[in-house]
Amino acid sequence: MKLDKLAGDRFKERPSDCVIDSHALMIRGGYMKNMANGIYSQFPPLRRVTAKIEHIIREEMDAIDGQEVLFPVTMPGSLWEESGRYESVGSELLRFTDRNHSQMILGMTHEEAAVHLVREYGNSYTKYPFMIYQIQTKFRDEARPRAGLIRVREFTMKDAYSFHTSQEDLEKYYAKCYKAYERIFARAGLLDVVVVESDSGMMGGSVSHEYMLLTPVGEDSIVLCADCDFRANMEATPCIVEQEQKLAQAEVELVDTPGKHTIEDVCEYLKLPVEHSCKAVVYQRNADDSYIVLFLRGDLEVNETKLTNYVGCAIHAAVITEECGLHAGSIGPYKLNGDYTVLYDRSLEGIHNLCCGGNVDDKHYVGLDMKRDIGDVEYGDFAKAVEGGICPCCGKKSLRIQRGIEVGNIFQLGTKYTKPMNMEYLDKDGNKHNPIMGCYGIGVGRLAASVCEASHDEYGPVWPITIAPWEVHLCCVRADDAECHDYADKLYETLQNQHVEVIYDDRNVRAGVMFSDADLLGVPVRVVVSPRNRKNGCVEIVTRDKSVSKQVPLDEAVPAIKECIQELYRKYEV
Repeated sequence: MKLDKLAGDRFKERPSDCVIDSHALMIRGGYMKNMANGIYSQFPPLRRVTAKIEHIIREEMDAIDGQEVLFPVTMPGSLWEESGRYESVGSELLRFTDRNHSQMILGMTHEEAAVHLVREYGNSYTKYPFMIYQIQTKFRDEARPRAGLIRVREFTMKDAYSFHTSQEDLEKYYAKCYKAYERIFARAGLLDVVVVESDSGMMGGSVSHEYMLLTPVGEDSIVLCADCDFRANMEATPCIVEQEQKLAQAEVELVDTPGKHTIEDVCEYLKLPVEHSCKAVVYQRNADDSYIVLFLRGDLEVNETKLTNYVGCAIHAAVITEECGLHAGSIGPYKLNGDYTVLYDRSLEGIHNLCCGGNVDDKHYVGLDMKRDIGDVEYGDFAKAVEGGICPCCGKKSLRIQRGIEVGNIFQLGTKYTKPMNMEYLDKDGNKHNPIMGCYGIGVGRLAASVCEASHDEYGPVWPITIAPWEVHLCCVRADDAECHDYADKLYETLQNQHVEVIYDDRNVRAGVMFSDADLLGVPVRVVVSPRNRKNGCVEIVTRDKSVSKQVPLDEAVPAIKECIQELYRKYEV
């Protein structure tokens, strides 16, 4: 490929709306173009990167007996009604009505389609186990698309679905996929991915793991223990904090707190440690707007995923009106009257001498003892884990929180989809059973952007050779020099004939412009042909990561280039 024919422009300025480096570099480098909020078109360099990622994925899925299929992007709503997700999934699922007045959806995931495809095929135990996978476009109507391809609305994803006759068999295959994912990310150049336990969310199932690239720009919070191997995302991490009794017991007393509505303001006004405060966070159920009042220790935050899982329905932050009987900024568990679902986080269990809202404007209680004044209530885990919190695995106060990008996930689904969709098989005795499922996803575009985020400098991406758009970037400096241009043309032709992927820049531009474009394309091996090098009887070979920089004789250029390429590939062998 000649660079002067490559579709897409490269430019120097960083776009003002790009909040992370990978987004900015992929726009600047002519990889993609925004069409609508969270929807991008891909130029050839990015398409070549994603095609190589897809090739790696296919090889690894085929190696564990996966069979590639293809599901429709558009599905009838009735299929999702079978599983119960047509109504339960929120506005992220795009629903529409076709010209025949049928309810349709754009697929954001394809569990229902997978069951539909093999429902008749999998009617006998002799067909199991098996796994099908696809690489397909999906649409998720994200409320806040951001960070380029990291969080989009339209995306390409590999999703795989395995079917089994026993939990034991699922667990064996799950372990195979676990290892296959590690190989995929290593081959794609992400060597620092960690695997964490996760919350299954709308996917369902009892066991799930996420593969996370640890990076400060990640939007997910990952909890790790410095003293053991515990790793989980925030939603799946129990919040365990030490209950320090810093104050002596006291009687409950209602005191004035004029104009004090936040925990910080109240505690400062009353000269109390924040660990001895109880705050209220109020939600409403989406279905009927009924109120949920959650009480937790004042220094902690609500984990909304835990709360949603507990109440079993979609919720939203409450709108507190005069009619509801709640007093914003002064809500407390003591003498709270009203038709509310009241929940207590376990961070309050056993604490005495708490301050809390007085359920009257500008008043708070002090001296609250949970057991004495509230009674034997049920406590749950509704709070986010905290830095320095107690590890649920080793029991030490050694938790640390880092940011990460989710690059893949795997789930043990059980019969969440096969049972309501009436997929059954006959065992050897003629008895009917619902098969057990697993599912396994990787976002292709997100993986490309994550590799760029993990491997770049201020000038552009530093692509691993396994997924780089080309293997070699050939630069002919001073293309107006006939001898120099003639040699570069012949080198280009020879490399192509020997099946080396080459992008060839023979434009009559300044060397600075040429090398700036080369940096933005991030090709691993750069070969520079110039009048100066030719006068010295050599070409220059430089790797994008600066690990190699050498001069080689003209007649040894091709084998030296190929040896450099092979050495780079060896870095990613698994």
